[in-house]
Amino acid sequence: MKKIPRHILTASLLTLFVIAMVVYLGLNFRSMKEEEPIYPGPGVTSREMLSKYCPSLEGTSGDTEIYILDSGVPGASMLVLGGTHPNEPSGFISAISLIETLKPSAGVFYVIPRANNSAFTCNDPQEGSPQRFTIETAGGSRWFRFGSRATNPIDQWPDSEVYVHASSGQTLSGSEIRNLNRAYPGREDGTLTEKVAYGITQFILKHDVTITVDLHEASPEYTTVNAIVAHENAMDLATLSLWELEDVMKISVEASPKKLHGLTHRELGDFTSTLALLMETANASQGRLHGTVTPEMIVTGQDKFYVRAGRYGALTVDYPESGIGMSERCARHLTALFEFCRAYDGPAGTIDPGDVPGYKDILTNGIGAYLASPK
Repeated sequence: MKKIPRHILTASLLTLFVIAMVVYLGLNFRSMKEEEPIYPGPGVTSREMLSKYCPSLEGTSGDTEIYILDSGVPGASMLVLGGTHPNEPSGFISAISLIETLKPSAGVFYVIPRANNSAFTCNDPQEGSPQRFTIETAGGSRWFRFGSRATNPIDQWPDSEVYVHASSGQTLSGSEIRNLNRAYPGREDGTLTEKVAYGITQFILKHDVTITVDLHEASPEYTTVNAIVAHENAMDLATLSLWELEDVMKISVEASPKKLHGLTHRELGDFTSTLALLMETANASQGRLHGTVTPEMIVTGQDKFYVRAGRYGALTVDYPESGIGMSERCARHLTALFEFCRAYDGPAGTIDPGDVPGYKDILTNGIGAYLASPK
């Protein structure tokens, strides 16, 4: 039997290896494009796509669903943004909970669960983050995407050396050019990220949205955490809400910096009449002190390194061994949203979320109790 030359054998093995890697990466890429199912509840009256408000988004990864929950009773309105940063999952899960369980009694809720839809299709580089995590519901496990802070570079490339915010001229790091929360009020002819911001801004203008709340998470060592950040026009609403919220959880109110541009709580308050607010909860996976980020850690918040950092006084929040889990973080978001509704007293009328769980209910039952069972 004739012996195969070594160079041919080596080339053949390398070819097989390359083919295997291409197949693996292709399947992985396809997996990241898969969206977890959302099950609209009885409160959802209609749906729209963001491209209705920025037509150039149609057919792109930036286009995303807007869920409308109209009580049928005239009143005020609230827009809830989840998934501005898809690696801050409690905002996304809170938004899904509203879609699947909320049935308002007065006014209208608008919910965009995947505000930066493109950022759900990738992970942050060099972080080694998982692509998915699961939450237990009454009817079984449901999986959810863990994405990136920024728009997928496949959809918007290359990053510039310096990012110049269009409407203010403020300069930031070039990496911020794909950060949706640095792109407002957006541009119709801008980058994909700017188009998404533009579409959301146009939606607010067209529907004259009364209150807009952007749901986020931050590292436990960050100075603005477990906080409401409010535009000056929304400061009265934030302060009134704080009086009630302080009875159930530690929380603060921070003023939106007037010279930091591109953020929802600054630009939406400046360019529209909406009362612009942003929520921050404490999440260990957002910081720089955590251990390995696993699907379990994303949900439970348990991390021995943050517990140790808390003992050394390095954090701005208490960090127990039991962790700061998804249920607690979603309880903060949802409780605050409902309190904003109750505290609002303006010319647009009332906005009543209806029969909703309280902070302690969500902690006791778990956020999975306020998500639909998988179908």
